[in-house]
Amino acid sequence: MDIETLSNELVNIFLFSVGAFVLSIFLTPIYTYYAYRYKFWKHQRTTSTTGEVLQVFTRLHANKFKRNIPTMAGVIIVLSMTAVTWLFNLDRSQTWLPLAALLGGALVGLADDILNLRSHGTGVAGMRSSLKFLSISLLAAALGWFFYVKLGVDTIHLPFIGDWVLGWWIIPLFTLAVVSTGNAVNISDGLDGLAGGLIVLSFGSYGLIALMQGNTLLAGFCFTAVGALLSYLWFNIYPARFFMGDVGSFALGTSLGVVAMLTNALFLLPIIGVLFVVEAGSSVLQIMSKKLFGRKIFISAPIHHHLEAIGWPETKITMRFWVIGCISGFIGVLLALLGGNV
Repeated sequence: MDIETLSNELVNIFLFSVGAFVLSIFLTPIYTYYAYRYKFWKHQRTTSTTGEVLQVFTRLHANKFKRNIPTMAGVIIVLSMTAVTWLFNLDRSQTWLPLAALLGGALVGLADDILNLRSHGTGVAGMRSSLKFLSISLLAAALGWFFYVKLGVDTIHLPFIGDWVLGWWIIPLFTLAVVSTGNAVNISDGLDGLAGGLIVLSFGSYGLIALMQGNTLLAGFCFTAVGALLSYLWFNIYPARFFMGDVGSFALGTSLGVVAMLTNALFLLPIIGVLFVVEAGSSVLQIMSKKLFGRKIFISAPIHHHLEAIGWPETKITMRFWVIGCISGFIGVLLALLGGNV
């Protein structure tokens, strides 16, 4: 790619990002009007996935839920990214799959958010975990089939080692990656600005990797996500004006997992998104410990709630997690360069 072509591609990527940001800013007052008029208040969970009363979580977030903060603002992100990608950056090999993951994950999350709104504080507050897991799994498997059959991808790159031919086994690996990332991002969405900031850093890192690979359309998709998310963060940083909801976290999480597969940099995802791993891992360890040993490892899970419980202010947790996300993203891009991903 010559300098002139690269310059044109960089301008396009910049315009995609700015376009998504501006469109999101434009849609926000429309969403806010309807969210407050029809009272899209997020209802607080009072029971855990294991059925016990969430005493610590309820105590930590009692004041927040008294403020009546609307949810489902992720719709703004999804609409902005879809419009920019569909109109200006649609490509069968690079952007179809992440866009399909974005929309599919958004539909699952939207169903969960609607059930949450209709729960009226019953303690259930949303779709059953098993049903969400099944829905995301079916979506991921369908996307994995397209990845293998239609795009013809059957290898995965191991950094510093080389390519590993998997054949049709790429489909279950793809499914695992997308389901894990979707759920991890969803679990991380628990403090004002936390998940949004971490997703910006992850998409930004993968956008740089895609750009260095010459996958400029995929890089454009990643930076479209960055633009839309920066608009969301303007309103979501502490004290949050609204939450993205499952419609946003599942959409962005599943899409990020697909991007990791399309860049052939899946094994860098636990590094770039290390805090998603820590957040999801702390929840899994907590559940396993309670079921196997009848006791908790953390005061409250995921780990950001544990840090709250021991006295860390919400803003300190968020900012320090962002710092860690910056470092891990930089390391991930560096390893992509050194490990043969680009």
